[in-house]
Amino acid sequence: MAYLKISVIMLTFNRETMVSRAIESVLKQSFRDFEFIIVDNGSSDRSGTIAEEFASKDSRIRVIRRNRGNIGSGRNTGLDAATGEYIAFIDDDDWMEPDFLEFLYRLADENSADVSICGAFDKAYDEKALMTAEEALIELMRRQKYNMAFPTKMFRSSLVGKLRFPEEGKFDDISLMHKLLANSNLVAYHGLPKYTFFRHDGNNSAWTTNHSLLTPDILDEYLHMYRRRTEWLSELFAGSAAAFRYFEWSFMISMIEKISRHGIKGCGCQFDAMAATLRENRQEFINSGYISGFEREWVQEYVEVI
Repeated sequence: MAYLKISVIMLTFNRETMVSRAIESVLKQSFRDFEFIIVDNGSSDRSGTIAEEFASKDSRIRVIRRNRGNIGSGRNTGLDAATGEYIAFIDDDDWMEPDFLEFLYRLADENSADVSICGAFDKAYDEKALMTAEEALIELMRRQKYNMAFPTKMFRSSLVGKLRFPEEGKFDDISLMHKLLANSNLVAYHGLPKYTFFRHDGNNSAWTTNHSLLTPDILDEYLHMYRRRTEWLSELFAGSAAAFRYFEWSFMISMIEKISRHGIKGCGCQFDAMAATLRENRQEFINSGYISGFEREWVQEYVEVI
């Protein structure tokens, strides 16, 4: 059986006004050896129909219709159908530059890397790096050069293996991204912008830019996933356990600051629990080599005075 080089996976749900733009940006790719798996995640609008109209004109597109599920279960449907040597994910409200696939494929292939990462137009640097799994994880959690989102990254399909997205909850990227990087032999990064994230209030992660959308349930899910991630990574990379603890506490202090500054209602219990954790671990947190000056100020303003 002849294998394609890349499987592009896109989940769509009720994005009939945006999905054509995303599909067209895939079909304009300079790299041609790919299959495009579009999973219609139970749309009630014309998103799935639009995808099928494109599929009728381009044999590289395969549309899979399924009943409504969370993002993770939809992406798992795409993974189960993928046959490519590499996997790339895109979102149905975004678009990519014409050389997006070629750029990531060459970056991985020329460096024998399991993962390749490019920049996006809101996070772009003309910098290159070859990183071990541990180094890539630290950089991931800094969230300066690249973030948790699956778009902007390409994965060797053998790396994905039996790993699958969680089929409960909303935020699948935080649950899986660190496991993929942790299992990689080498991660190649070149931060030139090849992808555009379209920010709007309908994004699954819209609360990260519009903090008024933060709810207790969202915060609870994030805190639970961060706790599990810290435990998992600290066991695997014991030498970096202090860094992983810092990044969990960094998220907490940032949430405390946002809840306070924006007057977000309903998160009082989470606020108190995070403040108690930071007070308990205050010395290690403020003495971390990763901590920023403004985080120290936030600890003094929001935690120590309680």
